[in-house]
Amino acid sequence: MIVNWRAILIAGVMSVALASYGQNPASDVDKAAKDTGHATKTAADKTAKGTEKAAKDTGHVTKTAADKTVHGTEKAADKTGDAAKKTGHGVTKGVKDIGHGVKEGADKATGKDK
Repeated sequence: MIVNWRAILIAGVMSVALASYGQNPASDVDKAAKDTGHATKTAADKTAKGTEKAAKDTGHVTKTAADKTVHGTEKAADKTGDAAKKTGHGVTKGVKDIGHGVKEGADKATGKDK
């Protein structure tokens, strides 16, 4: 029986090469888990930053709107106060005029106007 040493040597080298380049399933799963964990962490960080920015922007807009509302309310209150003063003055004047007219009518009716 002649042994072909060349064939045995080639088969041995190939099996060593395949074993060294081959990956076992456990390392594939471990790598996939690490990749997924990294991607999840990155997404969570980006989401947190985006949420924080949105909250700050919303807070700024809300503060600006509140300031404008306060300013508008103060202006409206001032105008309302001015209108109330004018109305009060008009009512007072009207009441005095009516009172004067009533007094004149009463004087005429009682004969005091003579």
